[in-house]
Amino acid sequence: MKNLLAAGVLMLLSACVSGPDFDYDKSVNFTQYKSFAWFPDASLTSGASNYQISELMERRVRQAVNDELSAKGMSMVAADQADVLINYHASVEKKVDVDTFTTGYSARWNYWGMGYNVQTTTREYEVGTLVIDVVDRASNQLVWRAAKEGRLKKNQTPSERTAVIRESVAEIFSNYPPGTNQ
Repeated sequence: MKNLLAAGVLMLLSACVSGPDFDYDKSVNFTQYKSFAWFPDASLTSGASNYQISELMERRVRQAVNDELSAKGMSMVAADQADVLINYHASVEKKVDVDTFTTGYSARWNYWGMGYNVQTTTREYEVGTLVIDVVDRASNQLVWRAAKEGRLKKNQTPSERTAVIRESVAEIFSNYPPGTNQ
């Protein structure tokens, strides 16, 4: 019985963890891509209105992407020499969590009534989404895209923010090149 309960809890927790969402062009041979560069106008901060999307965060994301692609055997080169160009986008949106639950049952005999006490709580939080695009430089066509979203935490140290970015980028690139982990 204990094992069944533990398995149920594990399944419930794993259902709450979302991996990256990705899509790619199945007609592309990704083994041909050996080098990459950033789109000249790629920027996380252009048009960003949330304080967490800053030049500091942009540098962290770029370094994490460079490290992940280098670990996959790709070389960073000049944009006019690259096989693929990397672009990225980030957004932050506010979400609301609403929980309603019964806190008790009451009955009053002198007023001839009974009912349930219901309590509703709401919490506002921010969810950040990071999208990374891989574009074939020769055809200027999008060949791979992945996105990861997660609940943003405030009051993190710079090293904690760097660790979160590195982990998120590693998860995003866990499906690149496609076909290796499906």
